[in-house]
Amino acid sequence: MFKHTHPYPPFIPENATKLIVGTLPPPRFTTKEYKPGDVNFCYGSRDGQLWPILNQLFNLNLSFETTDEAIKERKDFLRKEKIGICDMVSMAYRDKVDASDIGMQKVVLRDLIKILQENPTVHTLLFTGGNSKNGPEYFFRKKLKEYNLKLKIVKNTVPRIHEFLLPKASRIIKTVSLTAPSGAANRAVGSLQEYKKMKAENPSITTIDFRIWQYAPHFKK
Repeated sequence: MFKHTHPYPPFIPENATKLIVGTLPPPRFTTKEYKPGDVNFCYGSRDGQLWPILNQLFNLNLSFETTDEAIKERKDFLRKEKIGICDMVSMAYRDKVDASDIGMQKVVLRDLIKILQENPTVHTLLFTGGNSKNGPEYFFRKKLKEYNLKLKIVKNTVPRIHEFLLPKASRIIKTVSLTAPSGAANRAVGSLQEYKKMKAENPSITTIDFRIWQYAPHFKK
């Protein structure tokens, strides 16, 4: 059984106001067997869509290569925009060595509640996926139960928005469950009524374009 450990600690800039929250990078990032075009940083898989989305949304002109410069570009952007990254999963085991969330077993979670208490300026969690089994919101809900906390619905259409009162800190934390920035989620995008409407009005619209539209109000100040 493959022991899939998260290769990166949380990256939380000083005065961060938002955290991007996912699960785990693909196993090759744990074993450091990168593919051409991978970036050795959070969400750095060449197959992932988060950085291409942010690249277009913020006109960043990012490099997509396994270099120190590519890492620096991403960290500089996150510091400037006061956005951190803190995935939910610290470690998991897999029978099959792949990047699927559903394949994770014996999952060890990071204590995101404690991390929020230690970072008083953070007010929003941006989940890169919803409440399906082993998704980031799913795991966050499990962690909330340990603290006897629950999410309160604010908006019940995609992207779903919830909130909760953070204990000790006594501040409201908002959560936004974005459509996952992965090719595997493209089918889900295709079934969304908003995407169908946009596609009918402009046939050249892509699933990346839809995510940029969806992500913009939650990433931009």
